[in-house]
Amino acid sequence: MRGLRLFVLLIQMSACTALFAGGQTLTPLDERVQAPDLSLPGIDGKSISLSDFQGEVVVVNFWASWCPPCVSEMRSMQRGAEWLGKYRGRFLAVNMGEAPEVVAKFVSGLGFEIPVLLDSDGKISSRWGIQRLPATYVVDSKGRVAYRALGARQWDDPLLLVPLRSLAMEE
Repeated sequence: MRGLRLFVLLIQMSACTALFAGGQTLTPLDERVQAPDLSLPGIDGKSISLSDFQGEVVVVNFWASWCPPCVSEMRSMQRGAEWLGKYRGRFLAVNMGEAPEVVAKFVSGLGFEIPVLLDSDGKISSRWGIQRLPATYVVDSKGRVAYRALGARQWDDPLLLVPLRSLAMEE
């Protein structure tokens, strides 16, 4: 039954966001609500929780290696993470439903240093309302969802980084 649910989830997700749709914008949420719980194992086996980063801006990106738009944004995400790290911010990459060894092998060739978390059963993605990939949510320093981005982005673009930095500077 679990395998069937995962298969159905993958089929739904394969409708992946239209290739490179969405432009270079972040959609602000009218009302910032508390981010859903997020606690998952990383590819190194250590568990990481969103609450580990209280007081920081966290960009949570949901992706899969079989999703071309997801793959296209990964290198820019690494560069964006390096820049945002100077301003109390970080990225987390949540893989959707792939085997840990597949994810580890895929990421190893990218020089990707962003923490990669494994949502093997899709429970966390479901809590976040993920229906297509890539999907990204920006959590402010108080743990509330401030922005979302559906579709691929170039995460090293100032059009995205400046609002993230501004969030990090909020009191």
